[in-house]
Parts: sequence; C-alpha cells; structure tokens
Amino acid sequence: MEPPIKTIRLLIIDDHQMVRDGIKVMLESRENFLRFDIDEAENGEIAIGKILKKDFDIVLIDYQLPGINGIELCRRLRETSRIPIVVMSATADGDDEIAALDAGADDYLVKPLATDRLLARIKAVLRRSTATPDESPLGVGEFYVDFQNRRVRVNGQAVRLTPKEFDLFVYMARHPNRVLRHKTLLGAVWGEASEEQPEYLRVFMGQLRKKLESDPANPRYLTTEPWVGYRFNPTGSLQ
Repeated sequence: MEPPIKTIRLLIIDDHQMVRDGIKVMLESRENFLRFDIDEAENGEIAIGKILKKDFDIVLIDYQLPGINGIELCRRLRETSRIPIVVMSATADGDDEIAALDAGADDYLVKPLATDRLLARIKAVLRRSTATPDESPLGVGEFYVDFQNRRVRVNGQAVRLTPKEFDLFVYMARHPNRVLRHKTLLGAVWGEASEEQPEYLRVFMGQLRKKLESDPANPRYLTTEPWVGYRFNPTGSLQ
C-alpha cells in the first residue's frame, strides 16, 4: 500500500464546465487514496491570474482553449514557473502531442479521461517533480546539479530547465559515459507506461541540447547512439 500523499492543489483549465465537473467528480471519488484542493478556470487569462495568486502543485490544461490556447499557455507558464503541467486533448494527433511537450508540458492525455489513468499520471508527474533522491549537489565534468533548488550549471553558467528536462538530465548525469537505451530513459523519467512513446524522449532531448549545447546540431555532451539511445559525455569529449 502506498503511503498517504498530502493534499494536492490542482487547477483545471478547460472552457467546458462539463469537463471540469467531470474531472472533479473523478478525482474526488478517489479521495480515500488522495486528497485534492481543486480550483478551475475557463480560459488562459483567468488561469494566469489564479496561478499568480495561489501556489498550485499541478495544472491540467485543455489543448484547445479560447483566447490563449493551451500551447501558448504552457509557454507563458514555463517562462516563470516549473509547475508540473499535463495537457489534455480530444485528439490523439502525434504532432499535437509533440507541440505540447515542446511548449513545456510534462505529460499529454487524450480525452475522454479514465479515472485510474488520470490519477496514475498525476501521481507520476508529481513524484518526478518533487523527488530529491540525493540532497547533496552533484558535480560531473563541466556540470553542477543543485538538487534542492533544481538548478543546473554548465561551465559555471546557470541554465533554467523545466521539471521534466531536469529529471531527464539528472538521470543521464548519474550515468555518465554510458549508453542509455531509449526504453531505459523513458521508463526512468516517464514511467513504464511511456516506454513505447519515443517522441517524448526525442522532444525533450532536443530541448536539453538547445539549452546545454553551444551547437545543438552537433552536440558534444548529449550524443546519439544510433538506433540504441543516448550517451552523456560530461566533459564534452566524444567517445
């Protein structure tokens, strides 16, 4: 049995009241396992105002919001916040999923939502965003990882990473100079349910390269092992 989890402050952002009510009913029906403090917003403008006033643990964002759409809202939140984001969409379009991840979302769910799947994704995203397996800073090659503040420095230069980018980089930093298979990385960072979704890894690896490499098109630190996976070279020296 899992240990009790603190009350989760969750914001649902969807322009359909029926959808918001449905999610609330699903989550509140399982409050013997988790407890939720749920707020809601019908558009991005209202959501931003609420996020500025209240600390949420996680937000659920509809992909097709009126006004500020879900993708733009993700981008705006990522400019100032590391809050975990799950994007919800009525379509299973792979391009939409990649766009959401590229904009800073931590996960992507297709409606209609199933209670068990929604709860599992929320717990997984929160677990990864709050986990601090080692409070001691990690120095490896030209990188320094501050776990308490979830910050990374490369050659002394601070780099702002989203929660999922941080999780992915930390896993690779803990396994330097080793070939890490696609399924291994997906399972470690997104959970076993995502092991057959390589687009997650491709998108986030591209984002990390943009932030950590001087020449993302020709990476020195985060290199590709064709058809197998990726390797982290902490000193930038190619193997």
